[in-house]
Amino acid sequence: MIKQITPTDAWTLLNDSPSARLVDVRTPMEWNMIGIPDTGETGHDVSLIVWQMPDGRCNPTFIEELKQHNLSPDQHILFICRSGVRSDAAAEAAEYAGFLHCYNVIDGFEGPPDATGQRGQVAGWQASGLPWQRD
Repeated sequence: MIKQITPTDAWTLLNDSPSARLVDVRTPMEWNMIGIPDTGETGHDVSLIVWQMPDGRCNPTFIEELKQHNLSPDQHILFICRSGVRSDAAAEAAEYAGFLHCYNVIDGFEGPPDATGQRGQVAGWQASGLPWQRD
């Protein structure tokens, strides 16, 4: 079972654990249009690795790309997407492939929509006031 972690607890883990890394599994369009977490203060960049392809298929090279980003099975790896659904599936795949410490950032980068349908205001990385930037 994948460990579920809030964005603020994820930020704490990224700062407190030298081996912790954040993997954003959204799409390039989301990274460019919405933004990405800014983990520069932790001394490590966020890894941008697509989990779900535009046609809905899972990225067939996802696990290989984790390794290409120098992520190893013994590291604490936190996965984030828009709302926490794709990242949970990506964390499960990584765990199945032998990565031992996988976390899903609940509510993701943007969180659920508010009463007006806008994301980023109710919960998630942005709403928690954590650092982020446009890619």
